[in-house]
Amino acid sequence: MLLFSKTKLISPTKIIFLLLFFLPFTIAAQDVVEIQVSPNVLNLQNQGQVVTIHTDIPYWTVLGSSVSLNGVEIASWKADAQGYFVAKFVMSAIKNLPLNIGEMNTMTLDGSKTNGETFTGSSEILVVNNLPSGRK
Repeated sequence: MLLFSKTKLISPTKIIFLLLFFLPFTIAAQDVVEIQVSPNVLNLQNQGQVVTIHTDIPYWTVLGSSVSLNGVEIASWKADAQGYFVAKFVMSAIKNLPLNIGEMNTMTLDGSKTNGETFTGSSEILVVNNLPSGRK
Protein backbone atom coordinates (compact mmCIF):
# COMPACT_ATOMS: atom_id res chain seq x y z
CA MET A 1 0.00 0.00 0.00
CA LEU A 2 1.34 3.40 -0.96
CA LEU A 3 0.08 6.75 0.21
CA PHE A 4 0.02 9.76 -2.02
CA SER A 5 1.68 13.09 -1.33
CA LYS A 6 1.27 16.13 -3.57
CA THR A 7 3.84 14.99 -6.08
CA LYS A 8 4.82 11.40 -5.35
CA LEU A 9 4.04 8.19 -3.56
CA ILE A 10 5.28 7.56 -0.02
CA SER A 11 6.88 4.17 0.39
CA PRO A 12 5.91 1.76 3.19
CA THR A 13 9.42 2.15 4.64
CA LYS A 14 8.94 5.89 4.97
CA ILE A 15 5.52 5.39 6.53
CA ILE A 16 7.00 3.06 9.16
CA PHE A 17 9.83 5.53 9.83
CA LEU A 18 7.36 8.41 10.24
CA LEU A 19 5.18 6.37 12.61
CA LEU A 20 8.16 5.31 14.69
CA PHE A 21 9.46 8.86 14.85
CA PHE A 22 6.22 10.74 15.57
CA LEU A 23 4.18 8.18 17.56
CA PRO A 24 6.14 8.63 20.80
CA PHE A 25 5.37 12.35 20.70
CA THR A 26 1.63 11.77 20.38
CA ILE A 27 1.27 9.38 23.30
CA ALA A 28 1.20 11.04 26.72
CA ALA A 29 3.92 9.73 28.99
CA GLN A 30 3.04 8.35 32.40
CA ASP A 31 5.72 8.40 35.06
CA VAL A 32 5.84 5.83 37.82
CA VAL A 33 6.68 7.41 41.16
CA GLU A 34 7.57 5.93 44.52
CA ILE A 35 5.03 6.53 47.28
CA GLN A 36 4.93 5.89 51.00
CA VAL A 37 1.55 5.66 52.73
CA SER A 38 1.16 6.84 56.30
CA PRO A 39 -0.19 5.09 58.24
CA ASN A 40 1.17 1.93 56.62
CA VAL A 41 -1.24 -0.11 58.78
CA LEU A 42 -4.75 1.30 58.59
CA ASN A 43 -6.86 0.37 61.60
CA LEU A 44 -10.52 0.95 60.79
CA GLN A 45 -10.99 1.83 64.49
CA ASN A 46 -8.33 4.57 64.26
CA GLN A 47 -9.65 8.03 65.08
CA GLY A 48 -7.08 9.72 62.81
CA GLN A 49 -8.14 12.39 60.34
CA VAL A 50 -5.82 11.97 57.33
CA VAL A 51 -3.93 9.46 55.25
CA THR A 52 -0.70 11.04 54.04
CA ILE A 53 1.16 10.04 50.88
CA HIS A 54 4.83 10.97 50.54
CA THR A 55 6.23 10.90 47.00
CA ASP A 56 9.54 11.25 45.18
CA ILE A 57 8.17 13.73 42.64
CA PRO A 58 9.13 17.43 42.85
CA TYR A 59 6.29 19.52 44.30
CA TRP A 60 6.44 22.20 41.63
CA THR A 61 5.83 19.64 38.84
CA VAL A 62 2.46 18.40 40.20
CA LEU A 63 -0.99 19.78 39.46
CA GLY A 64 -2.22 19.22 43.03
CA SER A 65 -5.96 19.31 42.34
CA SER A 66 -5.61 16.43 39.84
CA VAL A 67 -4.34 13.93 42.40
CA SER A 68 -6.41 11.03 43.75
CA LEU A 69 -5.83 7.91 45.83
CA ASN A 70 -7.83 4.87 44.69
CA GLY A 71 -10.32 7.34 43.21
CA VAL A 72 -10.61 9.45 46.39
CA GLU A 73 -10.17 13.18 45.76
CA ILE A 74 -7.20 14.88 47.41
CA ALA A 75 -7.98 17.01 50.49
CA SER A 76 -4.75 19.05 50.63
CA TRP A 77 -1.15 19.02 49.46
CA LYS A 78 2.20 20.54 50.32
CA ALA A 79 5.94 20.22 49.79
CA ASP A 80 8.05 18.32 52.31
CA ALA A 81 11.42 19.55 53.60
CA GLN A 82 13.15 18.08 50.52
CA GLY A 83 10.74 19.76 48.07
CA TYR A 84 8.78 16.59 47.22
CA PHE A 85 5.01 16.44 46.77
CA VAL A 86 2.98 15.29 49.80
CA ALA A 87 -0.73 14.49 49.44
CA LYS A 88 -3.32 14.30 52.21
CA PHE A 89 -6.63 12.45 52.02
CA VAL A 90 -9.56 12.36 54.43
CA MET A 91 -9.13 9.10 56.36
CA SER A 92 -12.86 8.36 56.55
CA ALA A 93 -13.04 8.44 52.72
CA ILE A 94 -10.16 5.94 52.52
CA LYS A 95 -11.85 3.72 55.13
CA ASN A 96 -15.01 3.73 52.97
CA LEU A 97 -13.16 2.15 50.05
CA PRO A 98 -13.74 -1.56 49.42
CA LEU A 99 -10.90 -2.86 51.60
CA ASN A 100 -9.85 -6.40 52.50
CA ILE A 101 -9.60 -6.50 56.29
CA GLY A 102 -6.64 -8.48 57.61
CA GLU A 103 -4.90 -8.33 54.23
CA MET A 104 -2.56 -6.13 52.25
CA ASN A 105 -4.39 -3.56 50.11
CA THR A 106 -2.90 -1.64 47.20
CA MET A 107 -3.11 2.14 47.41
CA THR A 108 -2.59 3.82 44.04
CA LEU A 109 -1.89 7.52 43.68
CA ASP A 110 -2.70 9.07 40.29
CA GLY A 111 -2.31 12.61 39.06
CA SER A 112 -1.15 15.04 36.42
CA LYS A 113 1.93 17.15 36.11
CA THR A 114 1.96 20.80 35.15
CA ASN A 115 3.38 19.81 31.73
CA GLY A 116 0.34 17.59 30.95
CA GLU A 117 2.03 14.25 31.63
CA THR A 118 0.47 11.88 34.14
CA PHE A 119 2.00 9.90 36.98
CA THR A 120 1.07 6.94 39.14
CA GLY A 121 2.51 5.20 42.15
CA SER A 122 1.39 2.26 44.28
CA SER A 123 2.15 0.88 47.70
CA GLU A 124 0.56 -1.79 49.84
CA ILE A 125 -0.78 -1.25 53.34
CA LEU A 126 -2.25 -3.65 55.87
CA VAL A 127 -5.87 -2.99 56.82
CA VAL A 128 -7.05 -4.17 60.25
CA ASN A 129 -10.10 -3.68 62.43
CA ASN A 130 -8.66 -3.82 65.94
CA LEU A 131 -10.49 -2.38 68.92
CA PRO A 132 -8.30 -0.57 71.47
CA SER A 133 -7.41 -2.75 74.48
CA GLY A 134 -10.00 -2.74 77.21
CA ARG A 135 -12.88 -2.10 74.76
CA LYS A 136 -15.24 -4.69 73.37
